[in-house]
Amino acid sequence: MAMFVKFVVCTCLDFVAIFNRICLTAFMVRQEGCSRCWSSFISRIRMRTRSESAGTVSLSGGYQPDQNGKTTGGKRFKIRNLWGGHRSQAQADVNTTVPDGRTSPKEDEPKIVVPTFEAILGAEDMQNLHEASQQLIVREERLFGGIMETDSLKNHKKEEDKLAEDYTNLKGLVLKTLRLSLSPGEVSVEALTSAVKAINQEVEQSQQWKKRNQQTPAWRQDDWKKLHDLTLRSLVEDRMDNPITPPADQEGKSSFQADVNSMGRQLKEDLLLVVKVVKRCYPPEEDICNFYAKLYHQMFSSRLRKIADFGLEDKDCTFLLRWVNEYYPEILQKPELSCEISAEVLGKLLPKELLEPLEEQYLSKQQDELKTYIVRVLDEAEQKWTKGEEPTMEDGCFVSHVAYDIIQLIHGMMSSAEKIMGDVHKAQIITCQLKDLMQSFQIFHNNIMKQNKPNSRQFIKANLCCIEQFMELLSKKRHLFQEDVRTKCLQVLAHMKESAHTYLLKPVHDVLKSKYSQLGTSEWLKKPATFEKLLDSIEKELQDLQGSVQSCHEALIGQLHREVTVEYVRRLLKGKVKLKDKEQQHSAYQTIKDNTDSFQDLFGKMGSKEDWLNEILTKIAEVVKLQELPSIQMEVVSLGTTFPDLSEKHVSALLKLKTNISRAERKMVKETLTDNRAEIDSVITRPFFNKIQVK
Repeated sequence: MAMFVKFVVCTCLDFVAIFNRICLTAFMVRQEGCSRCWSSFISRIRMRTRSESAGTVSLSGGYQPDQNGKTTGGKRFKIRNLWGGHRSQAQADVNTTVPDGRTSPKEDEPKIVVPTFEAILGAEDMQNLHEASQQLIVREERLFGGIMETDSLKNHKKEEDKLAEDYTNLKGLVLKTLRLSLSPGEVSVEALTSAVKAINQEVEQSQQWKKRNQQTPAWRQDDWKKLHDLTLRSLVEDRMDNPITPPADQEGKSSFQADVNSMGRQLKEDLLLVVKVVKRCYPPEEDICNFYAKLYHQMFSSRLRKIADFGLEDKDCTFLLRWVNEYYPEILQKPELSCEISAEVLGKLLPKELLEPLEEQYLSKQQDELKTYIVRVLDEAEQKWTKGEEPTMEDGCFVSHVAYDIIQLIHGMMSSAEKIMGDVHKAQIITCQLKDLMQSFQIFHNNIMKQNKPNSRQFIKANLCCIEQFMELLSKKRHLFQEDVRTKCLQVLAHMKESAHTYLLKPVHDVLKSKYSQLGTSEWLKKPATFEKLLDSIEKELQDLQGSVQSCHEALIGQLHREVTVEYVRRLLKGKVKLKDKEQQHSAYQTIKDNTDSFQDLFGKMGSKEDWLNEILTKIAEVVKLQELPSIQMEVVSLGTTFPDLSEKHVSALLKLKTNISRAERKMVKETLTDNRAEIDSVITRPFFNKIQVK
């Protein structure tokens, strides 16, 4: 009886110890915030307990065997394993069948088979690295997370060594998986996802150790996050050093250009792979896309820096700047990448101290090319003129390709420079020499007029088109030029246009000079034929002005229209005709009106757009006709408001035509104009009266 009681007591004590051990380990797991689910934990504890039980529990009850193998002090008992034990076949049959012969539902339930750590590490797909890490952490917690029994202490060192060895093997497989991250054919998404989970789990476990006031084992001191980052850095470095992307056509490229192109293509393809595939294997908060982008940016930048330090030929210099400011930004701006990668955070591929010398080298080369080309184009045009040749004719108009060729070069050069430099304001340095080159064009232009060769008029007509094209470029594409350069060039071109008009119109005015003398006289007022002769001469001379392109011809005819109108008003204000009464004044009014209509018909037909000149003559005619002083005052103010360059001398000369207006009344009219000057816009947009000198 005593032996039976002792047997029962020992058995109970063993089961109490097992139960306490389970509860203590479970408590530690929950306290430390372990991510493993509770049910999984209980299953693993049961499995471990089964393995330790070895099917039976041996209880000595205080009896020890002697040297002959016989027990002393009591008997040795064996009992079935309480977690499962061995059952007889009859018992199994009872548990798995029902009276009608059908199988028990328990047989239909799937059996959960948890692979061993060795099996996980031996698997080719490496998709369970996360589970392997979990198993190691369970073993780690068993060794260090609770109160160890005397029997466990004996095997602690052996188990810890085995655990350290297993951690080393796991780490090797995890890092191997990371090194295959960018090789979709060699590693699956599931394997990489499991490896990332394992790393994060180990990082979390390391954090738990930091919270404990315990000495961390040597094998647990690895920084898994740092290992992850260093592995990816090494991976990126290797891929940039040994690009595996298919080579593009490298014909005509230097070895430097071929290498940079290969690295750039590798960078693009790998970042696209990260965004499309690798991103799915990482938690969103790890922002793996920007991490990879930063690594590739640093590697690419490092290699370009080494190249830039040694100096480059002009061609390679341009190529490198294009990669820094055009090709590389275009890669990061691809829709697939721009939504995941913050390009502005990465910055430039090269630092300022390396970029500036390259930019200076490139800009200097472009300036030299622009200057050389413009000088050559001007020399060819000058040689053609010197030889007595005429400029090319297109659609009945003389044209010069000087402006067209130069503008095409400027457009192309500045368009490329803006991309290569990444800043249009930096590119403006290329066109700084344009003001000097434009003055060279002006010198050539002036020589043509000065020497007045038989082909000079044709060249000037062709140059008018060039001047217009240059002015349009400077006005509409002002972002291509620094403001002082643009202003200076426009001034030079304005002078060239004015001198060209003067040169082409001078023969016309020489012919019309004798006809102008009849204007503003009694002969002009009484005989309409006098004015008709002037119109006939103008129309005849207009034929010789043809030969410029339409827009330039219209501008030239408009200039003649203004000059003829100025001469008409000048002759009228000389006061050679005296209008004594209302009848003569009304007659003069009608003559001026008729002349205005004739001018408009003739010049309008030839292409003049200067319709505003009609208003001047019409208002002058109204002043001549009006008899009431207040009405005259109002009309003069209206004329002065519309044309601010109207002076008191002009008003006085106009009123002197009307001999029935006294000096005092003329003074009143001029005072009225002066009083209203404050309300008159001082900006003269269309100068007219300042070209007419009166006494």
